[in-house]
Amino acid sequence: MRKFCDLGLLLIVALWLGFNGRAWSQPQQAQVPGFFIFGDSLVDNGNNNGIVTLARANYRPYGIDFPQGVTGRFTNGRTYVDVLAQLLGFQTYIPPYSRTRGAALLRGVNYASGAAGIRDETGDNLGAHTSMNQQVSNFGNTVAEMRRFFRGDANALSNYLGRCIFYSGMGSNDYLNNYFMPNFYTSSSDYTTKAYAAALLQDYSRQLSQLYALGARKVIVTGVGQIGCIPYQLARYHSNSSRCNENINNAILIFNSGLKKMVDNFNRGQLPGAKFVYLDSYQSTFDLFQNASAAGFEVIDKGCCGVGRNNGQITCLPLQQACRDRTKYMFWDAFHPTEAANILLGKASYSSNTQSYTCPINIQQLAML
Repeated sequence: MRKFCDLGLLLIVALWLGFNGRAWSQPQQAQVPGFFIFGDSLVDNGNNNGIVTLARANYRPYGIDFPQGVTGRFTNGRTYVDVLAQLLGFQTYIPPYSRTRGAALLRGVNYASGAAGIRDETGDNLGAHTSMNQQVSNFGNTVAEMRRFFRGDANALSNYLGRCIFYSGMGSNDYLNNYFMPNFYTSSSDYTTKAYAAALLQDYSRQLSQLYALGARKVIVTGVGQIGCIPYQLARYHSNSSRCNENINNAILIFNSGLKKMVDNFNRGQLPGAKFVYLDSYQSTFDLFQNASAAGFEVIDKGCCGVGRNNGQITCLPLQQACRDRTKYMFWDAFHPTEAANILLGKASYSSNTQSYTCPINIQQLAML
C-alpha cells in the first residue's frame, strides 16, 4: 500500500467543502470540440442495454439520482466521465455509441461496455460485451462516417480530432472477470502476475497506438483503482468484511506501474505529436478511502444497494430498495462508486495541481493544449 500524501488529504477536503451535492459552476462553452470515451462499466452509459449480458444497469434503482433516470449507467447518478464532460464545458452528456450516428458523432461518443477488458475473452463469464479491440474498431467506423462532414478533407478531420479529448479506462475486468476467476479462466495458471501484466500492456499499447493512428492526440489513460477494496472483494475473500484483498491490489500496482511507463514512452516521442495524461486512479481512490470522513462519507465498505455481506455478494437487483442518503456512501453497489465519489474523483483529476493524480499535466491543462 502506498504511503498517504498529506497533499491528497488537503485536496480531497477542499473538494468536499466546495461540493454542493448536485452541480458546480461550469464554463459556458466546451473547451474541446469532442470527447471520446473507451472503457468498462465504470463509464458505460447504455451500450450494454440491448445485448445479452448480466452486465446491465438499465433498471431501477440504477439512475435513481440521474436527471434522465435509468440510462444504463452503473451508478445512482453521474459517472466519472459525465463529471469530466461537465467540467470540460459540455452542456449535455456524451451519448453512447449504440444510438449515436450522423452529425452528433462530432461532439463525441461513449464506446464503453460493462464487463469489457483489454483481452477479448474478459467478461465472457457475464455474457456479451464490447471489448477494447471492438471499441477501437467502432471508433474507426466513426472516423469513416465523420469524413463526409469534412468533405473528404483528411487534414481538416485530422486537425479536428487532434483538438478533441480521448479517455481510456481499461484493465479492471481483466483482473476481476478474468485473472482472479480461476474457475472460468486459465489466465492465472498460464501467467504469473508480472507476465500477465506484461501481456495486458502489450495488447493495450497496440490498442492505444491504433487510436493514435485514427487521429487521437490528447489522451487520458487511467490506471486501475484499488479494486481489492471494493465491496465485492471484501465480501468474497475475507471473513473480516473490512479487510482488502491485497493479492489483487498488488497485482494492480504491477499493471499500473507498467502503464505509467508506457504513457511516458508515448510522450517521449514514440507517438509523435501526441500528449498522453496518466490518471493514477489507484492513488486517488486510496486517498479517498483514507480520508472518507473528511470527504463526507460514512460508509466505505458496503454498497448502497446490493445483497449479502457488505451488500457485495450480489449486485443491485431490479426495484431493490437502495440506501436513503447516497452521499454518505462511497460505493453504489458491489463494484461501482456513487455519484458523490465520482464527482470528487473527477474534480480531483481535472484540476489537480500535483502529479500524484495526473501526470505530467492535469486534464484542464490537456484541454488547453
